[in-house]
Amino acid sequence: MTSLLRLARAVARRLRGLSRRQIAGMIVIVPLAVGVAISSMIGQAAVATGLLALLLTAVLAGVVHLSRRIGGVNRSTQEAVRELRATVDQLQRRVIAAVEKERLAAGDRHQEVTEAMARTERLTGRGAELLLREQSREIEALFQLFQTVTPRAPMPSSAPGSQPTDLLGLVHAARERRPALTVALGCGPAIVWLGYALAETGGRLVAVDHDAGRVSLVRGWLAEHGLGSVEVRQVGVAELVVEGRTVDWYDVEHLDGLSDIDLLLVDGDLAPATPDPLAPALHVLGRRLAMGAAVVVDEEPRVAPRQGGGFGLTSRQRLPGRWTALTQPHSTTVTTPI
Repeated sequence: MTSLLRLARAVARRLRGLSRRQIAGMIVIVPLAVGVAISSMIGQAAVATGLLALLLTAVLAGVVHLSRRIGGVNRSTQEAVRELRATVDQLQRRVIAAVEKERLAAGDRHQEVTEAMARTERLTGRGAELLLREQSREIEALFQLFQTVTPRAPMPSSAPGSQPTDLLGLVHAARERRPALTVALGCGPAIVWLGYALAETGGRLVAVDHDAGRVSLVRGWLAEHGLGSVEVRQVGVAELVVEGRTVDWYDVEHLDGLSDIDLLLVDGDLAPATPDPLAPALHVLGRRLAMGAAVVVDEEPRVAPRQGGGFGLTSRQRLPGRWTALTQPHSTTVTTPI
């Protein structure tokens, strides 16, 4: 009894998994098969034969239908396989093309890197040689500076644009010309070095700057080195008309008392931002220059032949570092230090 129940449950589970067409086929076949069995048992051979014929016809129809379904599935499978094969072939061609493209690109990059390395190897020797020459020049200038000046406190570090060669040019110009009054437009470490150089000759140094931070810093340096005679003025920025153009420059009302200037230093890196720092300096202070004065500027000057208050600053001389000295044609020149 238990075995029959298990068999019934298994059959029920199988029946629940059948499709509608399979259930319809079972509804047709099962009664026919039962009819054939009953007809045979009761001796109705003709009925059993007819029912058997119907049963065989139904089975044959099911087989034909199943064959057609299997053929359709097979055709669908073959079509899917062909599409998959075409997709794989297309992907394979794309992968091959991408790999070939990357290989060519890698070859080009390798060629570029090889050429760049070759250029670097050719330039390395010259670049290192130039760098060593520049470093040697700065070291030599530093030795000359400390042979000229004996500081009483640690000297301030060189700021950008104020290397030992730059400082040496300024110190040598001050010692050679022995100016009674030197005016420096812009405060930096050079003020301390100029203060020492002018202290030996008894010259007066006035430094002008618009930046309160730099003014305070330079005043602290001067106090540490005992250079109390150096005057540092903080002068604000105001508009100034120069040759019909309005520029930002130092407020001229705070530059009183500066006359008979023997040496004027114009540091464009520290002065108010103007296209040509020399033009407003000569416009205001050019008429206050002493005879034979020199104007030192940190870039190649664009000065007209009769600028500078009519003194004709047409003679140019390159100083060590980034400086150029403008003087009158017959004034005293500065001997360039070795």
